[in-house]
Amino acid sequence: MYGLEAFSHVDTWVSLLTLTLMEIVLGIDNIIFISIMVNRLPVAEQKRGRTIGLLLALVFRIGLLLSISWIVSLRAALFTLTLPWLSAPFPVSGRDLILLAGGLFLIYKSTTEIHTKLQGEEELAQMGGNATKALSQVILQIIIIDLVFSFDSILTAVGLVDNVLVMMIAVVVSMGIMLAFSGVVADFVNRHPTVKMLALSFLIMIGMMLVMEAAHQHLDKGYLYFAMAFSLLVEMLNIRLRRKAKAPPVHGR
Repeated sequence: MYGLEAFSHVDTWVSLLTLTLMEIVLGIDNIIFISIMVNRLPVAEQKRGRTIGLLLALVFRIGLLLSISWIVSLRAALFTLTLPWLSAPFPVSGRDLILLAGGLFLIYKSTTEIHTKLQGEEELAQMGGNATKALSQVILQIIIIDLVFSFDSILTAVGLVDNVLVMMIAVVVSMGIMLAFSGVVADFVNRHPTVKMLALSFLIMIGMMLVMEAAHQHLDKGYLYFAMAFSLLVEMLNIRLRRKAKAPPVHGR
């Protein structure tokens, strides 16, 4: 069942709902990265930067879905490493190289962003204050990380569903939801510096996870996302506590 007739079965709708939710969860880190990157832009350009970033992610994912046979072929070994400290030959595939490059890039960008925040430097000033140049540089960085996140997302989709039409609908719906709420997420992250630092720390963890995946060390992403959710819950309690501490005391009559 690969055509429209597949939607007459309940299993197809269950798969569509499951995959859509999975795509939204996997897209959270993408939204966070885009939100932090576009924060360097002038306020008037930030919404445009987020929209371009998420639309590019949608285009990349649709393009990868149309190239599933190529995606599957990336799992094949390109060459084999034989090193003294390895107990057995280590096959390296195209998937491994993409995940390794993306993970290292994510670790580098998140670490430099943390350093910038700690130093109190303005990234826009480092870019020379040229808004057009700043937008083009931010979009270029978003394109790089979008490719990695899109690749990881499509690999997950291929493992869950075998109907390309269902995959495309799930990707479009999840991207539409993320685009609708990206501004809310970005405003919340930018209003709370501690949340931004927490998000950058988790982006480093995601980068490390991608590097480990490239080294054939599989990690259950559920543990990572649970840790993110738990840490965010604790931070919400801290934010509420800080608000109560700043509120004027209420005196009884």
